[in-house]
Amino acid sequence: MSVKSGNPLSILKLHLHAACAATALLLGVGSLAQAADLNALIWCDHSDPALLQPFEEANNVKVNVKEFEGTGAGLAIVEQSQPGDWDVMVIDSIDVPRGVEKGLFEPLPEDKLPFADLFPQVKMDGSTVVGGKRYGITEKFGYNTIGFNKTKVDPADMQSLASLTSDKYKGKVAIYDYYLPVIGMAALAIGKKTAELTEADLPALKEELLKMKANAKLVGEVTASQTALATGEVDILVGGGEWVTAGLAKENPALDFSIPKEGAVLWSQSLAMFKDSKNKDMALKFIQYIMSPEGQARLATSSCYWGMPANTKAALTDDQKKVLRFDEQPGFLARAQAYPAPNGDLNKKMQDMWTEMLQAK
Repeated sequence: MSVKSGNPLSILKLHLHAACAATALLLGVGSLAQAADLNALIWCDHSDPALLQPFEEANNVKVNVKEFEGTGAGLAIVEQSQPGDWDVMVIDSIDVPRGVEKGLFEPLPEDKLPFADLFPQVKMDGSTVVGGKRYGITEKFGYNTIGFNKTKVDPADMQSLASLTSDKYKGKVAIYDYYLPVIGMAALAIGKKTAELTEADLPALKEELLKMKANAKLVGEVTASQTALATGEVDILVGGGEWVTAGLAKENPALDFSIPKEGAVLWSQSLAMFKDSKNKDMALKFIQYIMSPEGQARLATSSCYWGMPANTKAALTDDQKKVLRFDEQPGFLARAQAYPAPNGDLNKKMQDMWTEMLQAK
């Protein structure tokens, strides 16, 4: 997946996939099942039998899923398929317009979906509504922020991004190796808005990143950084969040995350229906199920990775809500900002800056 493909959130999911133990029911393109089945292009959190089986049994239908990593890869699968091969797709919320531009998606009937129950900040109207029509519905979201071991650090310190560059935690920090969210965190740390970054901000961002790197024991992809936090090799993960700590909470209740006063970087994923689906009624039923309180709870706590359900009425247990910090979401969302979305030239310069940070001693 090319970083320049315009789907900055999807690398996060690509990395998450590497940390997943969930097994997908892989479905070969060109050997799709009969139209009575439902064929879904999904991320690994949708391959959990605990999510799919209740829907299959209730509707006497088989859900065939194919996992993909990154919007570019998902759209490539569609291009290699016949029209009507696929019914629904999971996609980064910010990438919904890419599918609409290609003429792939069917407008969703807003009166048949629980839009009124969604957290207002994650409706993502700027990308899920195109030309006045709704093509995607946000199903799950979360944050790139500070993950930490609350028995090893002062949780009060984790309420500020300044702690990431403090001598107090030198050598106790891991940095998640994906440039956009961590550059977003660096921007928040120096008082910049992620949506307004320009080339003029690069020197200050680089200085902040180098200060983070000076404190870090390692910079690693999801598995390495998550393992470092879980085993106690480090006490803080820059870029972590509920998607790292929540699924480990039962085995390691000391792991937690914060949304510091300066804010955090928000990711979100949506469901869309294909215009050429031969099974639109069942496709809509599937989207309705995923967005139902029960479906939302199962998706939020999927074996591949946990995340916040978009529906405020998700049927989570009290313990699950506590792990996800459910009751604190309105305040978290008020402080969250979107991924930086640099244009091609600025994107390249940000990647170069990230490489310099990685190579710094």
